[in-house]
Amino acid sequence: MTSLYTKTELYLKANSKTWDNTKVSLQNNSDGNGDFIASWDYDIAQPTAEQLASYETAGNAQELLKANLAKRIYPSIGDQLDMLWHSIDKNPALKSEYFEFYEAIKTVKVKNPK
Repeated sequence: MTSLYTKTELYLKANSKTWDNTKVSLQNNSDGNGDFIASWDYDIAQPTAEQLASYETAGNAQELLKANLAKRIYPSIGDQLDMLWHSIDKNPALKSEYFEFYEAIKTVKVKNPK
């Protein structure tokens, strides 16, 4: 399900506008009614629920694309943990501060050399 932010952003783009935090704010009162547009100060009409719903499919595609892009940008979690371990390995103060983490990974590395 596409976020209200994404659907509102698509509505703005379709109307040649850009997102501006001083002109629109979204809110959720945690009352079970979900997100809603709390303020709107554009020179175009605030979108109706039906108009926002029309951006569901395009919004899903946009959010999926952003999520997949983020996955391609960052190294894998395993690679990130390995980089972290090697950084700690080079610094005696960090070895001491993160001793349990460092030793747990070191044990695995010793038992399973590359």
